[in-house]
Amino acid sequence: MPSIRRTAAAAVAVAALLVTATACGPEDTKAAGQDSAAQADGKPDGIELPNGLPKDLDSLKKWEQGGWKDWDKETWARKASEFANPVIKDLWKPSRMAKAADAPTVTTQSAGSGGTGATDPEPRPVTARQVERPYHQHMAPIGKIFFDSPDGPMVCSGTVVTDPANPGKSNLVWTAGHCVHSGRNGGWMRNIVFVPSYNDNGLPANQVSASSQQNVTPYGTWWADWSQTASQWIDGGGHSGNAASAYDFAVLHVKPENGGGKSLEETVGASVPVWFGAPSGSGVTGLSGVKAIGYPQAPPYDGAKMMNCLDRPVRLTMAQGTPAMHWIGCSMTGGTSGGGWLTDHNGELSLVSNSSIGSRDHTWLAGPHLGTEAKGVFDAISKKYAGQ
Repeated sequence: MPSIRRTAAAAVAVAALLVTATACGPEDTKAAGQDSAAQADGKPDGIELPNGLPKDLDSLKKWEQGGWKDWDKETWARKASEFANPVIKDLWKPSRMAKAADAPTVTTQSAGSGGTGATDPEPRPVTARQVERPYHQHMAPIGKIFFDSPDGPMVCSGTVVTDPANPGKSNLVWTAGHCVHSGRNGGWMRNIVFVPSYNDNGLPANQVSASSQQNVTPYGTWWADWSQTASQWIDGGGHSGNAASAYDFAVLHVKPENGGGKSLEETVGASVPVWFGAPSGSGVTGLSGVKAIGYPQAPPYDGAKMMNCLDRPVRLTMAQGTPAMHWIGCSMTGGTSGGGWLTDHNGELSLVSNSSIGSRDHTWLAGPHLGTEAKGVFDAISKKYAGQ
């Protein structure tokens, strides 16, 4: 597998996986998520004061001490502008990370049931392979996302992406919408963090917790202080593939749990640009191949190893009027959701999609086509933190 530290790799490298589709879809005129997290003077250690949460210290302390576990739907933050993810220092210890489950995978019984001519023959199964280790030398921008949901702690995958507004200093992570928002019947996930090159040496799951911090979190733990996702996902996303799956993508802005002056990109030493509007479908006009990358956790995988599938994508249309999704053969399971799909674009390894949905027998994965809506989501969060 090619290395993607600072230099671009010409070879296709990516491993796709899917997690429960619960991310919201972007709006055409404005991206989901508007206001940045605010801070108050005299905040307690490890706690910040984002919009959507009580501003008094007592209430924030209650949140830190377990108040976040209240998932009452009447008070569960749902709107784009209500995203809040205050830092709770040392919440995500290696032992807690090891207990996180794969998010419910978005699956479908049959592919393209709502399609109208934009669905190709189902791709042949492809068996996932391990990424070369240590991960920080071969696939540094890829990492694992941990978050809390009403069903307990869960995992997804994510990718450090290049931020044009902060060249060489990106703090942006690409993932699936359902990894940050549960869709039409819920709201924002909580305690969302990104761990680049998680389990750097690819140890078996039963050995990770006892291994060194340098192996588990070689670049530290990064908390999302803002998230952008598509309005289509927020309004229509769910636990099974549907029209909203075509908009199952999200972008996180992150910061280090322990502070520090370096950006995520500077810390990791690499990022990948996003290729919006990449061609879809088979034939000479389509992509020659993509590598889907992530940390599959549902059996037969254990969530500890970074895996990848290499295939040439075809088209899968979930519903009439929605963009055709990229579709590849891949055996990866839940936990890979949100993992980047990478391809060579003008000699540079670039992200063209993320794992979103898959078959119940784990023979294929599909990811959204990143068009106008996705670019709107990305541009909104990039502009929000321009120069910061």
